[in-house]
Amino acid sequence: MQVTNQLGDQHSVPTEKGQGPNYVLPFILITSLFFLWGMAHNLDSILIPHLKKACQLNNRQSTLIDTSVFLAYFLMAIPAGMIIKKVGYKNSIIIGLLVFATGAFLFVPAANTQAYELFLVALFIIGCGLTILETSANPYAAILGPPESSSKRLNLAASFNGLAAMVAPIVGSMFILSGKSYTPEQMAAMPEAERLSYLAGEAAAVKMPYIVLGTILVLVAILFYFMHLPSMKPAHTEVEVKPGFFSVLKHRHLSWAVVAQFFYVGAQVCVTSFFIRMAEQGAGMDEITAAYYLGLYGVLFMAGRFIGTFFLKYVKDYVLLSIYAALSTILCAVAIYGTGIYVIYALGAIGFFMSIMFPTIFALGLVGLKNNTETGSSWLVMAIVGGAILPYGMGTLIDMNHDDIQSGYLIPLVCFLIILYFGMFGHKVKKAA
Repeated sequence: MQVTNQLGDQHSVPTEKGQGPNYVLPFILITSLFFLWGMAHNLDSILIPHLKKACQLNNRQSTLIDTSVFLAYFLMAIPAGMIIKKVGYKNSIIIGLLVFATGAFLFVPAANTQAYELFLVALFIIGCGLTILETSANPYAAILGPPESSSKRLNLAASFNGLAAMVAPIVGSMFILSGKSYTPEQMAAMPEAERLSYLAGEAAAVKMPYIVLGTILVLVAILFYFMHLPSMKPAHTEVEVKPGFFSVLKHRHLSWAVVAQFFYVGAQVCVTSFFIRMAEQGAGMDEITAAYYLGLYGVLFMAGRFIGTFFLKYVKDYVLLSIYAALSTILCAVAIYGTGIYVIYALGAIGFFMSIMFPTIFALGLVGLKNNTETGSSWLVMAIVGGAILPYGMGTLIDMNHDDIQSGYLIPLVCFLIILYFGMFGHKVKKAA
């Protein structure tokens, strides 16, 4: 049986006698991956303020946590695509899980030595594993079923990424954050033994959560190894000359999708990376309370995914993307110029409206690429490097404005304007001459 999906690809799908393909269990397994990499990304929002304390960093240095993870996406996107072509989706997923687990376990020696550089290495390795997983799972979820529902299917799977956005801050507040914060002046006045003990305790707090995460990843990899998944390798029934890696960008809508994805990921990471600091500075919260509000942000993000998936039954995906981008721009302005608890409400609402952006941009960018879907997917995953670059720029802007967190949110505001352009104009597919 051959299935041609919305992306234009034909794929061989195994069928049982007299029956169509059953995708339920494979889709559930793939969906679990969205939750796991969501945990990794959303724990970074806890790590940034936490390691800023534990390793005595400024804002710009703390954003190297994001840089380490998302730089891996850029560097590993092409190798990840090659791995998929070489060993298939299932084995690529297993490799990605094991690489992800390796990075998680490296948090133990990093915490023991209190070496920020080793934390960054561990996070880079985690990012490599995530790249392989996302390059495999996103297109696999898109083609695992009827072609006309690929965008809705991606959003449904990505809803569990939103569930992780709620769970990770709660886990972080319970097991990582101590609630103890000291000013530079207080740290300088503290006896050396007490100061060293405090810093060691802060660093050690990350060990248990990441040991548990690494163990779960290994167990899931074992489950994938023994589980049968439908083969979704392209069926070469048509003769088609594939363009080179850069030539595929002649598809105008893909080029714009790559740009939009770069700025979307940068915006999302900017919003969450400084959420706790924003709550502390703008609303006068302590870090534990701020972390719970970050969890509520995750609830809105998850709700946005499910509600957005429902809306996509009745509203064109590019229309909904445009509406959400416009509302996010307005809310970002509120976060910049507002005061008190309203700033946090605005950031939470941004989480709701950002929820459908990544999978929708991904699906729109791959429309009509046919046998070039894997190459297009690699480009869209490489665009995640926006999460490495833009938060660093935001941290620099905040430091330049004397630790004024609100001023930094100008960067995600500009990002949402670019996404709005993609939703209104850049997504349009022009047929090749």
